[in-house]
Amino acid sequence: MNDFVDRLLLQAEQCRLMGSPLTGALLEGAAGDMRAGGVVADLVAPSLDLPAGAVPSLRFAGALHRLVLEGKAPELALHYPSVGGTAHVERVWPAAARACREHLPELQERMTHSVQTNEVGRSAVLFGALGMIPGPVRLLEVGASAGLNLRCDRFAYVTGDLVLGDPSSAVVLEEPWDNEPPVRHDVQVVERRGCDPNPVDPTTADGRLTLTSYVWADQVARLERLRGALDIAARVPATVVQSGALDFLTRELAQGRDDVTTVVWHSVVWQYVDPAERTAVDELLHDVGHSLVRISLEPEPRSYAFRVHATTYPSGRRVHLADALGHGPPVHWTGATIDV
Repeated sequence: MNDFVDRLLLQAEQCRLMGSPLTGALLEGAAGDMRAGGVVADLVAPSLDLPAGAVPSLRFAGALHRLVLEGKAPELALHYPSVGGTAHVERVWPAAARACREHLPELQERMTHSVQTNEVGRSAVLFGALGMIPGPVRLLEVGASAGLNLRCDRFAYVTGDLVLGDPSSAVVLEEPWDNEPPVRHDVQVVERRGCDPNPVDPTTADGRLTLTSYVWADQVARLERLRGALDIAARVPATVVQSGALDFLTRELAQGRDDVTTVVWHSVVWQYVDPAERTAVDELLHDVGHSLVRISLEPEPRSYAFRVHATTYPSGRRVHLADALGHGPPVHWTGATIDV
C-alpha cells in the first residue's frame, strides 16, 4: 500500500509541474486518504499489483473525470473547469472523496482500463519534423490511441504572423515552437495508419468521452484542442488497428513504397512496450530496404525531460531534433535536420 501512496504523490508532483494543480490536489488528497485507510484504500485494492508503467494514478484521475463528464458527480463538477466549474484546489478532495464512496464499484471497474491520452499538442513535434522531409509521406503511428495525431497536417500552427498547416482548422496551436520553425517543405500526408493494443474510436460518443476523461480537467486549452481534433477526425479518415508494434510494423513495412517516404512515429509510448518487442522493432527497422524515417518523442530515463529524435534508415543515423514537454509545446529545435 505504501508503494501506491508514493506513486500517487509522485504523480501529483508531476501534474503540478506540468500545469495541473487540480489533478495534483486530487492525487495528493487520495494519497492522504489511502494512508488513513479511507475509501481510496478500498477503491484501489484490486489495482495494487498494477505496474508503475500502467500509471494507475492517472487511471484514478481519469475515472473521476469521467464521472463528472457524465453528470454523475455534480458536487465534484463545481471544481472542474472542463464542465464550467472553478478549480478550488484546497476544497476539491472532500468532494472527490464523497464521489468515490458513492460510485465505488464503477470507479473500480474504470481502474481496469488503460490510460488513453491522445495528446494533440504532440502534433507540434510531428508536424515540425515532417516539414523537414520533402515529398509525400506515408505516416505509421505506434501507440496511436484514437489516431488524432495522424491528422497533424490538418491542424493550424501559428507562430508570429505565420500560419502553417490548415489555416481554417478547428485545432490551433499558438506559438508551438519557441525558436525558428523548422518547416522547409509542404507537409503532404498521403496515408495514415496506426496501431494500439486498445484503440479508441474517436467518431463514437464513448470514444470521445474516454479521450476527454484523461485530459486534466483544469487544462482548458488542451481540452479545446482535443475537441477540435475530434471534429476533424469525423471528417478525415485514419485507420487504427488493434495490434502490437512489432506485428503492425512487420505487416506495413512489408509493403514497401518507392513513391513516398515512410515515417514511423511514436510519442510517450515506448515505456509501455515490452523490452523484447522494442528490440525486435529496432532490428526490423534496420532491416528495411527502402526510405524510412523514425520520429519519436519520449521521456528520458529517470527525468522529466522529453527528447525528440529522428533516425533515418537504412543508414541508422540518429539525431536529436528537439526538446519538448510531455504534452508537446513549447518545442525547442536543436538545429539538427532529417537527411532523407
